[in-house]
Amino acid sequence: MSERQKDRPWLMRTYAGHSTAEASNELYRRNLAKGQTGLSVAFDLPTQTGYDSDHILARGEVGRVGVPVAHLGDMRRLFQDIPLEQMNTSMTINATAMWLLALYQVVAEEQGADVTKLQGTTQNDIVKEYLSRGTHVFPPGPSLRLTTDMICYTVNHIPKWNPINICSYHLQEAGATPVQEIAYAMSTAIAVLDAVFASGQIPEDRKGDVVARISFFVNAGVRFVEEMCKMRAFGRIWDQITRDRYGIADAKQRRFRYGVQVNSLGLTEAQPENNVQRIVLEMLAVTLSKDARARAVQLPAWNEALGLPRPWDQQWSLRIQQVLAHESDLLEYEDIFAGSHVIEAKVAQLVEDSLAEIDRIQEMGGAMAAVESGYLKSQLVSSHAERRARIESGQEKIVGVNIFETTEPNPLTADLDTAIQTVDPAVEARVVESLGQWRDTRYQPPFNHPRPCKALERLKEAAKGTGNLMEATLECARAGVTTGEWAGALREVFGEFRAPTGVSSAPVAVPAEAGSPMAEVRRKVDATARELGSGKLRFLVGKPGLDGHSNGAEQIAVRARDAGFEVVYQGIRLTPEQIVDAALAEDVHAVGLSILSGSHAQLVPDVLERLREAGAADIPVIAGGIIPNADAEQLRAAGVAAVFTPKDFDITGIIGRIVDEIRKANKLDPLEVPA
Repeated sequence: MSERQKDRPWLMRTYAGHSTAEASNELYRRNLAKGQTGLSVAFDLPTQTGYDSDHILARGEVGRVGVPVAHLGDMRRLFQDIPLEQMNTSMTINATAMWLLALYQVVAEEQGADVTKLQGTTQNDIVKEYLSRGTHVFPPGPSLRLTTDMICYTVNHIPKWNPINICSYHLQEAGATPVQEIAYAMSTAIAVLDAVFASGQIPEDRKGDVVARISFFVNAGVRFVEEMCKMRAFGRIWDQITRDRYGIADAKQRRFRYGVQVNSLGLTEAQPENNVQRIVLEMLAVTLSKDARARAVQLPAWNEALGLPRPWDQQWSLRIQQVLAHESDLLEYEDIFAGSHVIEAKVAQLVEDSLAEIDRIQEMGGAMAAVESGYLKSQLVSSHAERRARIESGQEKIVGVNIFETTEPNPLTADLDTAIQTVDPAVEARVVESLGQWRDTRYQPPFNHPRPCKALERLKEAAKGTGNLMEATLECARAGVTTGEWAGALREVFGEFRAPTGVSSAPVAVPAEAGSPMAEVRRKVDATARELGSGKLRFLVGKPGLDGHSNGAEQIAVRARDAGFEVVYQGIRLTPEQIVDAALAEDVHAVGLSILSGSHAQLVPDVLERLREAGAADIPVIAGGIIPNADAEQLRAAGVAAVFTPKDFDITGIIGRIVDEIRKANKLDPLEVPA
């Protein structure tokens, strides 16, 4: 078959951005030269949560999981010598999406671009932030308004832009089943479209233009037949909702448009080379079926469970896509699953179950009400707990983890500390210094920005009213306002939000049946509480810093509760000072700190130091997260009692170890393990 008859491949992206705008700009230009066909920008956690890099909560997080963008100068440097009019740029940004799009538009204008030609996507899906990633800032109502205003602005002014990427990716990472992933994403889409059309900013005859610009960002796990059926079910349900609920007659506007980052949840720290074939299988789920093929694909790297991938690791993931698109015959055929009764039956079942769950959420008042009540979060925590229990019991098999665990020495990780990218700790100080310079000189040549206070006052006035917030935000961008100043002004008007944790309402996942490991741990917990003369052992689970990926912390909290602990878990985004204050106020027997973003090296020793200063150095501190070997050794040397990483999948065993550390700290004899 000739080359001309082949379908065009999907957009190939690599999710990238780190340390500084300059370093990320260099990485982007290198990736584009390697054949990447779109940019996918990762922002650091302070940028995602509306803090400047010198804020107390930003400590240890600056430039770690993405690039810090604090103002227009950073955005200029990020896209220097990259013509934005010709680019397709995806920005993974949610609570502060309006702000980042405003900065992007102003940089494009400075380049002389025609703004109506800008193409790309802002993630801008706040619902899943309350449920899984934790980078929300404002309460659900104001957050939905920011999303609504941005959608209306882009449809009217940047018509090729995808203003929202409804993102079920993180729901699967938080434990969602395929039915939950479909139902919660669709319920979010309904909430967003209802709000957009109720705002009065879109004329009736342009409703189809709004629907046509809604895109989705989906996860594909290793059960690739089920995942492929999930994509077909997604398309079918979206077509039905947009036709029946919103009256969209044009089938092209009803098309389900989605991009994919394949699953990182299933990537293992043990035998990480197996992650390569997992990634390939996951990619096939979203490319094999022409009728349900992704529009854009980005793949994680084989070593993501170990730490930050290097440019070479990202290149490998890009090459995996290129081999499939250019060497295989995949793109030469019509849909190869059309007419399969097996696929059809599976899709029909997913559609039926998902619509039933969507109806249940609508009866509660929709997605926002289901967030505020805690229903969605507790459902996800439960699903995740069930999945963990299946892995621990061996019912769900993971090669290299709970089956086929023996292995030859791995040349890829022989020197583990060079098998991942490390962020220079000095970067944070440089970024903070540069931010200070910007604040001091933004009114002077060569920038000559107007004073930002007027722009911020106008933003607050707009926020108190009902008008679209985008124009006031653009004015702030042009005035040299910083990310923290923009979000701070809106915090004054909207307030902040602490999302439900879902822990207290999650059902028991691992019952303490006689003779089971859980029963043994419960016995240890009860015996230790008796010996210490306290009614119950008390365990504080804390998430210091801005890392909002709370799945691990929630699973530890739920299992500790089931093992008989009284658990203190206040959710995400706490300072070391708040964690120590809570530990002292609740008189806890141990503190567990969970960090996945890499800021453990700064934040964990800070907690230890504050406990020492408070005279509570005898409270054992346990750390968990994506922590490289060398860092784990340093934490233990600093006084951390135990360090757990993704390879430690036996949560019941971890809880048992925590009891051991409590006994050791209180000078109790080790408990005899029954023969």
